[in-house]
Amino acid sequence: MTKMPTPTRVNVGEIDLAVYEAGPKDGPTIVLVHGWPELAHSWKNQIGPLADAGYHVLAPDVRGFGGSDNPKDKDQYTIHHLTGDLKGLLDAKGVDKAIFAGHDWGGFLVWPMAQLHPDRVAGVIGVCTPHRKSPPVAPLRILEKRYTDKHYFIRFQEIGMAESVFEGHEEKFFRMMFRPPAPRKAWDHLVPWIFDVITVFQHFDHSNAGPMVIPEEELHVYVEAYKKSGFHGGINLYRNVDGNYHLMKNVDPVINLPALMISAELDLFLPPETADQMDRLVPGLERQLIPDCGHWVMWEKPEALNAHMLEWLTRKFPV
Repeated sequence: MTKMPTPTRVNVGEIDLAVYEAGPKDGPTIVLVHGWPELAHSWKNQIGPLADAGYHVLAPDVRGFGGSDNPKDKDQYTIHHLTGDLKGLLDAKGVDKAIFAGHDWGGFLVWPMAQLHPDRVAGVIGVCTPHRKSPPVAPLRILEKRYTDKHYFIRFQEIGMAESVFEGHEEKFFRMMFRPPAPRKAWDHLVPWIFDVITVFQHFDHSNAGPMVIPEEELHVYVEAYKKSGFHGGINLYRNVDGNYHLMKNVDPVINLPALMISAELDLFLPPETADQMDRLVPGLERQLIPDCGHWVMWEKPEALNAHMLEWLTRKFPV
């Protein structure tokens, strides 16, 4: 398994980010943006193959995560702050344009990056996370109506609540999160209660949890990182969902850039069908599906993910 590069701290404007860098600096730059509850470490199996193929890879711990600065104030986690950090990373590295790849929350950052800073984006790869235009009303209202007020997006709004539940129980938390995916035939029985992450966690028996999609030694990387950083940074992303909706709802949703959407067949949280209307917003979109794979694509099916990314990259951005 590939070894992670040694991170360096990079000032991106307001804050410093911990950044993992690999590959030739004169190659096309690709920025890998992780989601929640993850780290740049989540891209461990992609960094080496991309660098070996001649790409200049930058994988930051997003603001609030891992070794990056993690302000407490939720107002420091808006879409403008987070995309501004990515723009600042390019500035600090002397990079004019980059391809941005994002998984989970990282996807919710790289698509807006292409809307807000199109002059700095050469192309976009979404892993699980589709690009969608703003809904007619604020997202939390939709989620509550569809899934009840127990949905984790809604429960996370209370300042300090989720942190108080998860902190001190990091190993239990990650053993719960990194479980194998459920078959699609079971989804109707899992929804909506599976989205009440707080209650699921409180009832989870991690002493008898069974297999995970991540190696044991990698699990402990997450455990130790979150013991140091706490959970507030990532959870603050959710506390800006409605605020970001208001910031983005009048921004043109059309992205006229090369783009690749990679979905996972068994991703209950971001099913492949949620990307079915994307071609209306992203005219240059190509799509790929990874079968028999859940949400944690980078760990579950790294070879398949790498193959799709590299096939597209070598056609669109040859070294």
